Amino acid sequence: MGWSEYWVWFAAAIALGILEILAPGYILLGFAIAAGVMGFVFLFDGGIGSYLAGSLPITLVIFGLLALVAWIAMRKLFGARGGNAKIWETDINDD
Repeated sequence: MGWSEYWVWFAAAIALGILEILAPGYILLGFAIAAGVMGFVFLFDGGIGSYLAGSLPITLVIFGLLALVAWIAMRKLFGARGGNAKIWETDINDD
């Protein structure tokens, strides 16, 4: 089963990290962090890694939850984007 190999998850983490550099905005970084964590889970055999190796759907659910937690943590760490339009109350010509 290729999806339960640790190097597949690490390769996915590196690929997602590179894509994040090309398309910034902290969108893919959460997925890259989650893939890295999944790589470490499968790197150290036993426990949850051996349980997840038997079920692809459960592995993908755990991956999705890890990505969500990583995204929320980055949102708290880096803050919300300040891309809102500024509303001017006065005109430059009003004195």
